[in-house]
Amino acid sequence: MKFEDLEIGDVVYAAHDIVDDGSMPDKEMGDILAEKGSRGVVVNLGHLEEQPTTAVFLVRFENEALVLGSPIGCLKEDLKLEA
Repeated sequence: MKFEDLEIGDVVYAAHDIVDDGSMPDKEMGDILAEKGSRGVVVNLGHLEEQPTTAVFLVRFENEALVLGSPIGCLKEDLKLEA
């Protein structure tokens, strides 16, 4: 599978620790939102308004209790397709 083939409901993994850039409500800038290797599910697909060729994946990652967290906007550099 390629990133271009991802659809809503597909499973992805965090390629690195994903940290808050200050855009997440109820979080502090620099907080870890998803640890490297965390499993997540794609809940929406889009692109950057300023760069229509840059894909953005809205992903909900599992925590240690396997509960899905809040959606996080991710670029393909933030994600892996396999664990």
